[in-house]
Amino acid sequence: MQVLQGQDARRALTRTFNDLPVPDAVLARIKSTFGEPLSPEAVVERLLADVRARGDEALRDWTERLDGHRPEALAVSAAELAAATVDEALHDAIRTAIARVRAFYAQQPAHGFLNHGPDGALGQLVRPLGRVGVYVPGGLAPLISTLIHTAVPAQVAGVPEIVVTTPPARDGTVHPAILVAARELGISQIFKVGGAQAIGALAYGTPSIPAVDKIAGPGNLFVVIAKRMVYGMAGIESLPGPTETLVVADDSASARFVAADLLAQAEHNGAEPVLVSTSRELLLAVQAELHGQLEALPEPNRSWARDSVLARMKVVLAGSLDEALDLANLYAPEHLCLLTRDPWRLLGRVQRAGGVFLGEASMEALGDYVAGPSHVMPTGGTARFMSPVNVRDFQNIISVVGLNEGALRRIGPAGALLARAEGLEAHARAIESRLSPEAEGSPPGAFLPT
Repeated sequence: MQVLQGQDARRALTRTFNDLPVPDAVLARIKSTFGEPLSPEAVVERLLADVRARGDEALRDWTERLDGHRPEALAVSAAELAAATVDEALHDAIRTAIARVRAFYAQQPAHGFLNHGPDGALGQLVRPLGRVGVYVPGGLAPLISTLIHTAVPAQVAGVPEIVVTTPPARDGTVHPAILVAARELGISQIFKVGGAQAIGALAYGTPSIPAVDKIAGPGNLFVVIAKRMVYGMAGIESLPGPTETLVVADDSASARFVAADLLAQAEHNGAEPVLVSTSRELLLAVQAELHGQLEALPEPNRSWARDSVLARMKVVLAGSLDEALDLANLYAPEHLCLLTRDPWRLLGRVQRAGGVFLGEASMEALGDYVAGPSHVMPTGGTARFMSPVNVRDFQNIISVVGLNEGALRRIGPAGALLARAEGLEAHARAIESRLSPEAEGSPPGAFLPT
């Protein structure tokens, strides 16, 4: 285990958002599927163009070719949705997650304002988006939590229509747990389509799948590229990449808990676990714990986590907790876990992170499911300027300007002067036309009453 310090640590934790890495296995599958060595971008361009041109038939063809099943009916039927069941303990867990996420976002200020004063009225209207698409990955496992953590903030925002797409299993079914969660959420529009082709369907619309205003939810490399390419036809909430966790720990931390938290994220494909500690002894103890806990994991989780630890894990020895927080802010992690003697003392130092998890009882894995905030968080250093999914992602904010004549006469000359400074003569004249004597012949109601 290489331990980084000082400038070496800063260099290792300094990053910019780049294109997502393309594993050799993905390139090999592309060549096998398409008969030529295409880039992922070229693959997505083909898929999107075909969906736009052929609609549902393209979706059926590509689902058969890529997912091994040809869905004649793309939509989950009302009977399928009603018949889906899971064991009662899991059903209760789904209800718990929905309730906690809903309660969390119900506290977020989500309304506009309209202030009436001597100058008239200024404010903001807040309106929900009309229709939102939620992409739920389903390749290796049903990501029930993704549906909950994306759809609930949209519902709290007031979105009246939510459309879900998710890859079908090889028998053409959608995992019952996803259907149960959708039913609990009151969502009935669910389509058996995954990958870039699903993103295309949500952006462009097909005879079966309605076009949406915004697409939300994480996915694989092809889904992320497709979201980037369709931006403009529909909005996107982010371009989520491989997950990452940075743990800050001092000499009071449990090596067992530190290792467990790092592995909880390391078992995601492509994950990047980072440990920053002020204690060399803890780093050595965590190394031993990682080895033991890795060996205790079942396959394929053990292989996924081992790959993340061996290929991408970074270990840093910091001279102080202040330096540790400086490094964390530099890295801008998706998840920042503070396993220190007094984590609350450090909270004020946090400037850049998707989420902060304070203390041993607030492990990030809990946040993925039932803590409350959405687990769809910025990755790849984008926490410098992006936020986790929240109510505002699913609303439009409309500025309201309703000034009266008194305000116009007081501030209009400054506006005209600024317009001319920018070389925009028509702007200046539009303002001055209301200020000139000729404006006295304006139609009734040209100005709001003072």
